Amino acid sequence: MDPSNTPLFDAALPEAPTDLAAALARPALPGHFDELRGLPGSTRPAGTENASENIATPPGMTPAWGQFFDILGHEGLLDLNRRTSQLERQIRDNGVTYNVYADSHGPQRPWSLDLFPLVIDAAGWQQIEAGVLQRVALLEQVLDDVYGRQNLLRRGLLPPALVQGHPGYLRAMRGVAPVGGTHLHVTAFDIARGPDGNWWVVSQGTQAPSGLGYLLENRLTISRLFPQAFAGLRIQRLASTYRALVDGLKQQSGAGADAHIALLTPGPYNETYFEHAYLARYLGLTLVEGSDLTVRDQRVYLKTLRGLEPVHGLLKRLDDPFLDPLELRPDSRLGVPGLLQAIRAGNVLVANAPGAGFLESPALLGFLPALAQELRGEELLLPALPTWWCGERAAMQDALPRLRDSVIKPTYTGARSHGSFHAALGRSQSRRQLDEWAGRIVRQGDEHTVQSYVPLSQMPTWQPDPAGDDGGRIVPRSVLLRVYAVSDGPRSWRVLPGGLARIASTDAGVASMQRGGGSADCWVMTEGEVDRSTLLAAHTTASAAAHGRRMVTSRAAENLFWLGRYTERTENAIRLARLGIESLGGEDPSSPPLLEWLGQLATSNALVPEGTPATPAARRVFERTLIAGLAEPESVHSVGFNLRATRLAASAVRERLSQEQWKLTVRTEADFFQRCEALRAQGDFAAGSALQILETASVGMAAMTGAQTDRMTRDDGWRLLSVGRLIERLGFLSTALHASFETGAVHDVGGFEALVALFDSTITFRAQYQQRRDVAALLELLVHDRDNPRSLGWVAQTLRGRLAKLAGSAPGESSALGRTVPDPGNWDMASMCKADAAGVHHALLALLTQSSAEAWRVSDRVSAQYFTHSGEDKLSVGV
Repeated sequence: MDPSNTPLFDAALPEAPTDLAAALARPALPGHFDELRGLPGSTRPAGTENASENIATPPGMTPAWGQFFDILGHEGLLDLNRRTSQLERQIRDNGVTYNVYADSHGPQRPWSLDLFPLVIDAAGWQQIEAGVLQRVALLEQVLDDVYGRQNLLRRGLLPPALVQGHPGYLRAMRGVAPVGGTHLHVTAFDIARGPDGNWWVVSQGTQAPSGLGYLLENRLTISRLFPQAFAGLRIQRLASTYRALVDGLKQQSGAGADAHIALLTPGPYNETYFEHAYLARYLGLTLVEGSDLTVRDQRVYLKTLRGLEPVHGLLKRLDDPFLDPLELRPDSRLGVPGLLQAIRAGNVLVANAPGAGFLESPALLGFLPALAQELRGEELLLPALPTWWCGERAAMQDALPRLRDSVIKPTYTGARSHGSFHAALGRSQSRRQLDEWAGRIVRQGDEHTVQSYVPLSQMPTWQPDPAGDDGGRIVPRSVLLRVYAVSDGPRSWRVLPGGLARIASTDAGVASMQRGGGSADCWVMTEGEVDRSTLLAAHTTASAAAHGRRMVTSRAAENLFWLGRYTERTENAIRLARLGIESLGGEDPSSPPLLEWLGQLATSNALVPEGTPATPAARRVFERTLIAGLAEPESVHSVGFNLRATRLAASAVRERLSQEQWKLTVRTEADFFQRCEALRAQGDFAAGSALQILETASVGMAAMTGAQTDRMTRDDGWRLLSVGRLIERLGFLSTALHASFETGAVHDVGGFEALVALFDSTITFRAQYQQRRDVAALLELLVHDRDNPRSLGWVAQTLRGRLAKLAGSAPGESSALGRTVPDPGNWDMASMCKADAAGVHHALLALLTQSSAEAWRVSDRVSAQYFTHSGEDKLSVGV
């Protein structure tokens, strides 16, 4: 019997934790290095020759893994399924996502993280570290030459087609020395361990390497699941390297400790946006999109609510072609017009400096050994896999017979001006397919690069019993490690002690996150002191505190404003839909004034289509139509549309929201659509079922508004969120109250009660006025009472105050914008309660019309004043 298929609780299994783990672990596939046991076929685990005598090393297991399972213990092994469930729940609750191109079920899925880390001992890491530092220094020298004297091109050490013919080479940066003297601030190297146990470089990332945020999330998650093992194995920490990166950027920007560094992201639709927001928050950087920035007098500024703030450095997560639509891709909506000119003027540091993209071509790997000898007089300590650029005839002829044992890669990945294709694994191709590849290579050699294939090493991963039992097994999976070198000063780098381990989706497949692979934390053991630095505590410097108070970008503010509006709009739509369904099934469902009022509001708020009859005879048609349209995503005012809009607005400012608030937003939307879909699939339009769905959504919205009120910092961004909610509430309630008098519903018993319920004031009204149903009492509570947060007086007064605070007005003074909102202090209740002979309340209706109109005018003025920066004195390029 294969012990790896045996449940954990089988009494016949060994009781020693390390022996039990070895029994549960399948061996690596033939030809792959086994990270758990050492070299394939070896009788003695790799590294045991120098292992400390006090470390118990079970047969077939390396000292590091032996120590890991020894610390974990028997109970820890029996607890792996619970820890796996805890891991999945934490990833889901934290909202860690990644866009998987091969996933047909939607643009995002939860980040895939394995329970076990990849463990690298101190000696093995020293080899990796030395090789990575040597390579990043070499790449820096290559960039110096290519954008400077170009000796390498003149002497033929670099083919011009791989440099000047590569779309990643930017002629606009020729002769431009980067601010601070460093081109490469963050460089990533994908490395693989071959069957012989040695590490090989597979590829390198030099434009905007991704993964630093996910790496950090992996570390925080896994170290908390195995705290004793993390401490016992003396795993080196990451925080000091992240701090060195930020300090290095500030130092090299020329502005020193007070430099304003921002992280430039493509936005929330990018597949790695989660880590952009996560990393910006962790590093204390301002998260910005291209539209947040503007260039004036060859300097970069951030558009904030308080005006333009200088930006001294950008950590970009944007590929070079999209950086500046004036000089690079004119169709880019992600970059900053004029940015390259600001860089050339030496006024902004950009990490990495634009123009390093050509280094990412796999063909360059084949030329680096000779360049290392030429520029540094050294052999490369960390070799790359043998690579042939087929643009050279000799290399092509050497590569063609090797296609079956190689990987065929595009020389110019993703280039619009060159042929592009997905990398092809020769061993997975048929004879006919290989012949077709050979033909293409002969015809277009420069477009193709051939790289030797190496079977990736396989690390242990935990796989719970699919039957749902308490058992499981340790399964080997192929792994590729991404290691990062970050700049800590001018032309100085350090290697992050760890990396992003990417696990293949199949036993012997290619490790690719974009193709559905997983990830693992990477633990690096140290023989020295473990660095105890942390960046999790809040920044306490005066500079950081000042930036924290004032750095509310116009884009973030606009999204917060609309988050407030959509939140309130969703609550209003839910309340109106519930009220409509309840009233149609109430004691007097045939009241013409009530139905007319409900029909008018439902139509104006797009809960039902225009022309839907709202008469006693057609009330069931009205009810079914209302229920059927609750989750209609194309109806711009349906409950479902507004819930989705709320979530989208929240996703654009996710870095400003707590995890609880974000999870609540996502869960409320998902639950609503799921329940409505189930109702629709059953063909059920029952009022009771619809009310249950709306009730659940209402509870979720109440929690969301509570989080907005009590769990967000009272800065200008929050004030705009509040202004958005108040504008929406003022317009909606004014319109609803106006319609109740216009249709006569307010004079109907059912209509009167429904109106009070729509204002969410039923309990208050009954407590104060018992069974009275006169207009004076109604207007006192719903219009005049400034202690009632649902009254028009309270809404108008609070809106005026928020606008004054936003404008920086002195206490007690109003702002010019706030003065456009009707002042409750000037409202004459006696006039509003008075009706003419026909029963028309002219003063009241005039106030309601004015309030509704001014609400929407204030919205337009807020946008013009705070979001666009388009006044004559603030005119910006590209805005």
